[in-house]
Amino acid sequence: MQPNYNYKHTTNTQMELTGKIIAEFNERGGVSNRTGNEWKAKSYVMEVPGEFPRKLVFDVFGVDRLQAFNIQIGETLTVHFDIDAHEYNGRWFNDVRAFRIDRGQAAPTAAPEAAPAPEAPVAPAAPQVDAAATIPFEAPSATDDLPF
Repeated sequence: MQPNYNYKHTTNTQMELTGKIIAEFNERGGVSNRTGNEWKAKSYVMEVPGEFPRKLVFDVFGVDRLQAFNIQIGETLTVHFDIDAHEYNGRWFNDVRAFRIDRGQAAPTAAPEAAPAPEAPVAPAAPQVDAAATIPFEAPSATDDLPF
């Protein structure tokens, strides 16, 4: 039986997960050695709910996406990822980049008025047990022929 991680596989290297943003890292940036263009990126940690909640670190790359996504800690989002790996000095590293963010439906501004709760049925009382009437536990004798 495979666990349900609440994900949707979209293509060979893309998937989406829905979860809550629980942490963010400082924005980082620099200038590309290859193109000479300036770049910015920021990493976030998302917790995916389930019987065994999982956490995932992903990056948002580019000033335009950082501003458009405007991700906040505590938000529940569906994040669409592009997944790739690269090699550096003989070691391999995963690269998980968000390319689209879907926000769930907004919470209602006013909570609906709660209806009175129906009365719960009363369970019958447990029967009383006389301690003197219980049978004491007897340990097995030394001549027991059990193999363990």
